Amino acid sequence: MATARKNTTRKASGTSTGARKTAAKKRASGSGSSSRAAAKKTTRRGQRPDALTLLKRDHDDVKKLFNRYERQKDDMSSGDKGEMVRVICGNLSVHAQIEEEIFYPALRNVADEDLDEMLDEAEVEHTGAKQLIAELQGAQPGDRLYDAKVTVLGEQVKHHAGEEEEQIFRKARRAKELNLEVLGEQLEARSTELKGELGLQ
Repeated sequence: MATARKNTTRKASGTSTGARKTAAKKRASGSGSSSRAAAKKTTRRGQRPDALTLLKRDHDDVKKLFNRYERQKDDMSSGDKGEMVRVICGNLSVHAQIEEEIFYPALRNVADEDLDEMLDEAEVEHTGAKQLIAELQGAQPGDRLYDAKVTVLGEQVKHHAGEEEEQIFRKARRAKELNLEVLGEQLEARSTELKGELGLQ
């Protein structure tokens, strides 16, 4: 009877040890899978943005600047106000230029009449924004209608950005003819160059 109890104890102990080893293996395997998944996520995050991501980031950044101007315009000094408008106008000018030089011409190669019409309208909107930008760049913060021009420019830009993201970006995402990653690299390189010339880096 004593021998039987010892054998039973050893079997139970062996089963417990085996279960612990199996559990440990599963934990190790799970940890490895988690690490691999995390590595993949890191790789994806480390990639450069495609064209649409980069352009949307520009939209978001300038909208934040407009919102900040509207919140703080009554409390800012003329110098601070002028500097913020300089940055806003500079970033808008760079954004419009890289779209007109690189993004829009690439989209023109897509066989889509509706897209061509959208691009025509977008370029007309750019022309209107450029006119206000030029007026602001030649004005002083204390001039009559200065704040009003900034407000109207902001409204125009927000409207343009919204339509572009909703309509043009959607068609660009579906266009098999476009390599958005390569376009993104070209846009980023040109943007960096132009911002450097304007002292916006």
